[in-house]
Amino acid sequence: MYSLLIDSSNQPLAVALMKEDQVVATYTSAVKQNHSVQLMPQIVTLLETAGITPQDLTDIVVAQGPGSYTGLRIGVTIAKTLAYTLNLNLYGVSSLKALAATLPYSERLIVPIMNARREHVYAGAYRWQDGQLQNVIDDQYMALADLVARVKEEGDVLFVGEDVRQFETQLQDFDVLPLLPRAEVMWQHKGESQNIHRFCPQYLKLSEAEQNWLNQQNSKTN
Repeated sequence: MYSLLIDSSNQPLAVALMKEDQVVATYTSAVKQNHSVQLMPQIVTLLETAGITPQDLTDIVVAQGPGSYTGLRIGVTIAKTLAYTLNLNLYGVSSLKALAATLPYSERLIVPIMNARREHVYAGAYRWQDGQLQNVIDDQYMALADLVARVKEEGDVLFVGEDVRQFETQLQDFDVLPLLPRAEVMWQHKGESQNIHRFCPQYLKLSEAEQNWLNQQNSKTN
C-alpha cells in the first residue's frame, strides 16, 4: 500500500511517498517557484525513486488549507485528479495542523502561522495531549496583533512556520521556529476518506477579487 502526500499550501512545497507507515521518499523545497512547475515533476521523481508506477498508489493525502489560493488550488486539483483517475482514497489535512505536526512532541502551545498579507495571518493553536495533536484555537484568518493578544497569557507558546521570519518584531516576546512543512507527517492526521467530488480547499477567507466584488455590490445597495 503506497500513499502520496502533498502540501502545496504555502511557498514551500512538500511531497512524500509512504509504504504503509514507512517513509519511502520525501522532498521539501522553499525555492520561490510556482507549484504548477514543481509539483508534478517531483511526484514523478518520487515514484521513479521508489520504482513504482501511479497504479501502485492506494491513497493520497493533501493539505486542504488554509494558505495560498494558487498553491492550494494546484495541490487539491492534482490530488483530486489522481484520486479520481486511479480510484484512490482521498484525505485532507489542515495545512496548519500539518505544520504544527512537524514537531513530533512538545509540551508547549504550538501556534503555526502563514502570512496572509496586510498584517494578517492564517493561524491556529495546537497542543499534544495523550499522543494526539489537539486543536486548541480553531484555524482562522485574523490580524496578527489579535492573535498575539489572544495567546500571550497561555504561558509557554511557540510560533512555528517559515513565515515567522517576516514577523520578528511582532513576535519578539515569543519563541519562534521557522519550520518547513514535511508532507509525511500528515499521514497520522488524515482522518476519514473524503468524497472526491465534494472535496475542496478550505481558504478561510475570500480572495481579493471576491472581496472587491462584494464591496462593490455592497456600495451599490447603500
